Amino acid sequence: MKQSRLMSLVEAVANVAVGYGVAVVTQILIFPIFGLHATLAQNLKLGLIFTLVSLGRSYALRRVFEAIRVWTN
Repeated sequence: MKQSRLMSLVEAVANVAVGYGVAVVTQILIFPIFGLHATLAQNLKLGLIFTLVSLGRSYALRRVFEAIRVWTN
């Protein structure tokens, strides 16, 4: 069954939304170990930047793999 572009985006957004929460919590716990001290607002903004990059990456890879699937059938 073929996945639509919209459903590819929905899946990527859901995946990245969960990843955002994990990333922010990880930053809050790990940054101090490396001597990095960021406010909650800074952690949220940094997490947002990484989330947007991850969203684009996830969507692009999904489309590449869908194109490969279509091409090989």
